[in-house]
Amino acid sequence: MNARSDPPVGTGDDVERMLDALRNPRCYPHPVERIAVLETHISWVLLTGSYAYKIKKPVNLGFLDFTTLAARRYYCGEELRLNRRLAPDIYLATVAITGDPDEPHIGGSGPVLDYAVKMREFAQSALLDSALARGEVGASTVEALAHKIAAFHAALAPASAIADDAAAAALVPALDNFRQMLPLLDAPADIAALTALRDWTQREYGARADQFAQRHAAGCVRECHGDLHLGNIALLDGKATPFDCIEFNPVLRWMDVASEVAFPTMDLEAHGRRDLAYVFLNAYLEHSGDYGGGAVLPFYFVYRAIVRAKISLLRTTQHGAENEPGRRARAAFQRYLALAVAYTNSRRGAVIIMHGPSGSGKTTLTQPVAAALGAVRIRSDIERKRLHGVDALARSGSATGGGIYATGATAHTYEQLQRHARSVAGAGLPVIIDATFLKREQRAAFRALARELAVPFAIVNVAAPHEALRARVAARAAYGGDASEATLAVLENQIATCEPLSAEELDYAVTADARRDAAARARALCDGLAQRLRQQPVHA
Repeated sequence: MNARSDPPVGTGDDVERMLDALRNPRCYPHPVERIAVLETHISWVLLTGSYAYKIKKPVNLGFLDFTTLAARRYYCGEELRLNRRLAPDIYLATVAITGDPDEPHIGGSGPVLDYAVKMREFAQSALLDSALARGEVGASTVEALAHKIAAFHAALAPASAIADDAAAAALVPALDNFRQMLPLLDAPADIAALTALRDWTQREYGARADQFAQRHAAGCVRECHGDLHLGNIALLDGKATPFDCIEFNPVLRWMDVASEVAFPTMDLEAHGRRDLAYVFLNAYLEHSGDYGGGAVLPFYFVYRAIVRAKISLLRTTQHGAENEPGRRARAAFQRYLALAVAYTNSRRGAVIIMHGPSGSGKTTLTQPVAAALGAVRIRSDIERKRLHGVDALARSGSATGGGIYATGATAHTYEQLQRHARSVAGAGLPVIIDATFLKREQRAAFRALARELAVPFAIVNVAAPHEALRARVAARAAYGGDASEATLAVLENQIATCEPLSAEELDYAVTADARRDAAARARALCDGLAQRLRQQPVHA
């Protein structure tokens, strides 16, 4: 069928007539329970009970152009192809809408009016932002989502040398947002804030230009989802399922994977769950190992907050500022704008190292602390195995002090930890390095890194009675399911060779009290670390 010769629905009255007629159950080739219409700034979605039909609006918004039937048909096909990567059970087919505007039919053999994407319907209450508001989203759901996205990214082919350079140039779409938004604003405070954010974006991109180029060269630019905010993730059968990716503009889809990761991280924080934001970020980084992306994350946090601010602003102009949808959109615009400003004002990195033998509870402790502080955690147990091509939960078969735990291998592991910490802390994010740090030389190297980066430095001293350590290590070794391979023999060697903190190191130390329960211990440690870091505006 040649779409160019079909008599499509036009704009205005024809579209309204077709949409009104599609509220009749006789238009559908299957039983219809009820019909409801959802509207976004670029589409209508017809809900029928079992199935949903998404129709693209015949609009040109600058960053997309759906004004021709041929374009709408093509992008329906692209939406199906791209979304089946992450949500194959939701996206079913591209269907024609035939007939005339007053008597349209889904499917059929008559003249084509338009096209729609046929989807399996799910309740709007399943959207992750709604589920989050009801308290139905916990750390396990967010971790599973992070692992799913990391595996998705790993399976994607990197952008080839043939790919348009705009795919790698994060600055182009970022500046487009400001260009599209500024004419829509009239409040001087909003204009001033957005102008300052535009200037920050240009400066930050210039300061990180080499790192952006290095990430493109390293294959970090891939054909991602592109629009991974909480409203485009559904909680289905207990699993977070991303849908509704960007199909209309490849420049907004071919991106650094760090840009994709920044979106749900930012949006969780925008919805008041900074703790879950950093659970997501840390789970993704531990799965992917892409700590080098930390260098560009602040840029992408701001970019993603501005994207959501722009969409909210567009909705405000479409709905009007006086009705309830318009007021909600305006409030969302202000919330995202304020978060973007906060990201530019609160960049204060820190280097935090753990200190304690196996079984002292470092990993259990650092997870809630990283979430509470908004910090990136790097685990030596995982990075050691990654360096040697061993899966995080696999056993390497190494003897005590041998194999991947030999002296040279351990030195390489700490060097890798330092490289990752440099990327993260150098970009203004706190980093927690979860390793034993039993040697003064190891601790001194990270203190020197903090001095070089001019960021605060802290040591978390995690101690427990030796008998408690032995019991924990024995239980963990018997249970399995952890990246650590420490045995009782390893623990005894650590106890015998551990170099205690010096008097000078104790000036940077915060002790985690083993006598408290886990929750109280984490809260006290967060308070102690916050105070210790505030005392060092610049590490000296």
